[in-house]
Amino acid sequence: MEPGFESIESTQEEALFSESAVPSTRSAPLALYRRYRPDTFAEVIGQDHVTEPLQRALTNNRVNHAYLFSGPRGCGKTTSARILARALNCQFGPRAEPCGKCQSCQDLARGGPGSIDVIEIDAASHGGVDDARDLRERAFFAPVSSRYKIYIVDEAHMVTTAGFNALLKLVEEPPPHVKFIFATTEPDKVISTIRSRTHHYPFRLVPPRVLMDYLGKICAAEGIQVEPGVLPLVVRSGAGSVRDSLSVLDQLLGAADESGVSYRQAAALLGYTPDSLLDEFVDAFAAGDAGAAFTCVDKVIEVGQDPRRFAEDLLRRLRDLVLVAAVPDALTSGLVDVAPDQAERLSSQAAALGPGELTRAAEVIATGLTDMRGTTAPRLHLELMCARVLLPGADVDERGIHARLDRLERRLGVVGSISPETAATRSEPAATRPEPAATHPNAVAGQPEPMATRGPSPTPPEPAPSGRPEQAPKQLEPVNAPTSPNTPPAQTLSVTDVRRLWPEVLEEVKGKRRFTWILLSQNAQVADLRDGTLTLAMANTGARDSFGRGGSEDILREALIVVLGADFNIKTMVDVAATPQQSQQTSAPKSPSGAPSHEEQMDDRDAAASLADEDLDESTASDTDLLARHLGAEIIAEEQHDA
Repeated sequence: MEPGFESIESTQEEALFSESAVPSTRSAPLALYRRYRPDTFAEVIGQDHVTEPLQRALTNNRVNHAYLFSGPRGCGKTTSARILARALNCQFGPRAEPCGKCQSCQDLARGGPGSIDVIEIDAASHGGVDDARDLRERAFFAPVSSRYKIYIVDEAHMVTTAGFNALLKLVEEPPPHVKFIFATTEPDKVISTIRSRTHHYPFRLVPPRVLMDYLGKICAAEGIQVEPGVLPLVVRSGAGSVRDSLSVLDQLLGAADESGVSYRQAAALLGYTPDSLLDEFVDAFAAGDAGAAFTCVDKVIEVGQDPRRFAEDLLRRLRDLVLVAAVPDALTSGLVDVAPDQAERLSSQAAALGPGELTRAAEVIATGLTDMRGTTAPRLHLELMCARVLLPGADVDERGIHARLDRLERRLGVVGSISPETAATRSEPAATRPEPAATHPNAVAGQPEPMATRGPSPTPPEPAPSGRPEQAPKQLEPVNAPTSPNTPPAQTLSVTDVRRLWPEVLEEVKGKRRFTWILLSQNAQVADLRDGTLTLAMANTGARDSFGRGGSEDILREALIVVLGADFNIKTMVDVAATPQQSQQTSAPKSPSGAPSHEEQMDDRDAAASLADEDLDESTASDTDLLARHLGAEIIAEEQHDA
């Protein structure tokens, strides 16, 4: 009986890859985890803390009568038990490395028929008390042809308590020729009286880098090319289990074409999200683009991908970004293992979001992923998670505040880095418009000009030549002086910061609704900021009432969130010093033709507002179009009236 077991593996590989083999006689190759099962302790990967002590025990001839191997599935417990049995029964042993030439070593080698003196028992089907009694009776018979009779009890946690108790005396005092090796994934279920009589070796999951190198060697041995991003997906799918990873790799290699295994094919087959879609999603978060984020969610659903798997992939990407933001050399030191072409993208994304927003986004996704278990509407949960990530103001805890601070610091950093020439260039379009040039200092006093001076209180400007009522001079001094020292220490923004960024807030409002922009730019100014409440001073009661209805307050709050990263409560008041009647008396001496009436002033303001906005070309628009566009009106019915 000399079958030449050492050439079985090479024969199978030739049958798989040889083109000259006859298809009708080709036999299906064994699974990868069977073809590449280790024959020696040196071939076992990632378990040096187990294999080295066992080898020293074999070398010193101090092998115990019973061992307990525990650990996750597919990490080498049964394989190590077979290698230990092979080393014990070697003709030249016991020795750390089996010779591989004697009959016992060949019988227990990879692809061998097995030895009659090495008995493997599946405790899942032979774990009762009757099976234990039968084993106890057979154990006293001497081995047939080997040194030891070795019992390998797999899935030992499935043995019943009565079965363990029946084996207790045999395991405690076995015959000299009997060895026990228990292998289990749940050592806690093995009764303590059995555990105390064994040497316990806990196996661990294989590290990703070690497993990736091992899979690369197998691909080279198989002669199939794989793209660089394929093996990380296989390692991730295997979750540290060598057998699971080999099963996944075997599936990919079986479906390989002439060019090998592509990343796109592996991602689609394993159900992982492509890096391009994750990049698009993270960029949408960084830009605060809700439309792009929800479009990505729609793409995930359209391709039939599981929203839970997408959430897991997104959480893993956020984890990588958190590490890149926290550790500058995370990409070069190997703390974050990504392809070289993706390292630059991760760096830019981490810089765009910041550590605060990244940490908060990761926590939101992690919490949402837990809530998605068992849900009947996973898409809804995914969209709600995205909405929370896009709106840091929804969280009132420290994470939400930190995320808003990160967003605000980035915006203030951009504003602070603007040179005076750039600021002057930005203010040129407003200066070229004749109507706003006269009204801008009155309507938004303390914005462009105080942006350069930023004094404690702006100097009251001269009344406008056009007879427009003055609003800011008498109001800013009493408001600005007490608020700066009385601002609470926990408040991040001061009224000065809000006034400095007020032009950007108005620009954001302009992009959302031009009616609100006209109302604020012509009639409102920042008066105070206390305890999260922003107070606006209105020129008259009509402007305040117009702001209070029609949704203008919500538009302003959204603009404040975008520009300042903070959600303030809005409070309005009428500035007595800036009422039309009092301003009329102030500007009367300046007017050569007499002071205009209150109605003429309001008409001039409306005319200036319409002429100031060059984007509002509404000369040809009808009154119904204007009502529908700016006030959201809807025509219900039209009535004909006689002249």
